[in-house]
Amino acid sequence: MGSALLIGAVLSLGAVLGLGAVLAQSAATLPRVQHVLLISVDGMHESDLRQYVAGHPTSALAALSGSGVTYSQARSSTPSDSFPGLLALVTGGTPKSTGVYYDDSYDRKLSAPGSDCKVAGTEVVYDESIDKNPGLLDSGGIDPMKLPRDPANGCKPVYPHSFLRVNTVFEVAHAAGLPTAWADKHPAYDLVQGPSGTGVDDLYTPEINNATSPTDSEAKTAAYDALKVKAVLNQIGGKASTGATGKVPGIFGMNFQALSVAQKTTGYAAQGAPGPDVTAALEFVDASLGQMVAGLKAGGLSSSTLIVVSAKHGQSPVNRSALKIVDSKALGAAIKAAAPAGVAQLTTDSVGLVWLKDGKQAGAVVAALTASKAALSIERVLSGAALRAQFGDPASDSRVPDLVIVPTQGVIYTKPTATKVAEHGGFGEDDTHVALLLSGPGFHAGTVSAPVTTTQVAPTLLSALGLDPKALQAVVQEGTAILPLK
Repeated sequence: MGSALLIGAVLSLGAVLGLGAVLAQSAATLPRVQHVLLISVDGMHESDLRQYVAGHPTSALAALSGSGVTYSQARSSTPSDSFPGLLALVTGGTPKSTGVYYDDSYDRKLSAPGSDCKVAGTEVVYDESIDKNPGLLDSGGIDPMKLPRDPANGCKPVYPHSFLRVNTVFEVAHAAGLPTAWADKHPAYDLVQGPSGTGVDDLYTPEINNATSPTDSEAKTAAYDALKVKAVLNQIGGKASTGATGKVPGIFGMNFQALSVAQKTTGYAAQGAPGPDVTAALEFVDASLGQMVAGLKAGGLSSSTLIVVSAKHGQSPVNRSALKIVDSKALGAAIKAAAPAGVAQLTTDSVGLVWLKDGKQAGAVVAALTASKAALSIERVLSGAALRAQFGDPASDSRVPDLVIVPTQGVIYTKPTATKVAEHGGFGEDDTHVALLLSGPGFHAGTVSAPVTTTQVAPTLLSALGLDPKALQAVVQEGTAILPLK
């Protein structure tokens, strides 16, 4: 081994040993539990939680806050899409280690669905479009014919779980003999199974975008979410999500969509005060949490269960006056004009992720976008050394975008006729400043004001279960620490 390689190996070993010491020291302060209930209230900002608790002192959220640790400066993943947002919570990693940037992304090494794999490079979409019957609540699961193909693996379909590059808390718990469960909005959340494909024993994924279109109103979405609440209540009662015979999981939980839909459809009133639909969604979430807490008490599980309430992402903008719709086609045209080889994939929301057909044209695109910052409402463009530092090198990693467009606060890149008043996916305050609350036996009420990230949830909940957080590959790769308790 050369001297440079030897030094690098020694430094890497030192980093791993240092991480182990930090994790061990932090884990020693964590109360031990037998179960972790993880809840993502998609769209819930730190301010939503704080204001709701203050205004509803007898609520379930207030009770959890009064017996647990609240983090006032928690940040979600960037990009703040649902996929990387959830993976932050359950892997301890960012897209740099997970390889997952969005539910609609690109891979330069994979091939298109239904192809013979003779052409590499394809859009990778993991949403309702890959369902066998997307119009049905029970959509029949994933249709392999709609999945991207891997030329390096016999042109086989790439399921969401095998697209993920690192393991999940569910896999670690499953390997330790603990039952695991999760409920989410699409069969594509097979993602949380992890690369093994077997991390979650009870995965419940009713299709949210079914023909009844529950995402056009808060009330319909709450009714949809109630199905997942029932599944969790069944699991708390020692049953499977369906009500069949089962066991109380070691790690389980669900996501709520009602708040996210309310934020997108009607949003907030003046100065960020919750509008009627946002208020209704928060009340529904609180009542559902109250049912879960009551179920834990009735089953004698309160003294052995850690409850984690957080969010995959926030939603932008909270202040309606900051909302600005910018035509995503105009953005795409500006990029294409500077990149003659063309755009391989442009993913937009409150962010712009750009994969070019020729990555060497990234500099020209950055220059063009910089010159059009005002017209396209661009705050900054992440590229070059800054991009590589955060995500890796697009020249060597088939998943990394060639550049990332961060718009000014409140901007959504979409069609001009769009009626939504908020969106997520970006890097801004409203997208990423999320709720985070830990409540359980041995925890004491308090607020931690130090900056933390949702990636720290994964090693924390494993440690609380008495499992080794270093079993998570992303935790080791990124040096993710356990959450401080004070």
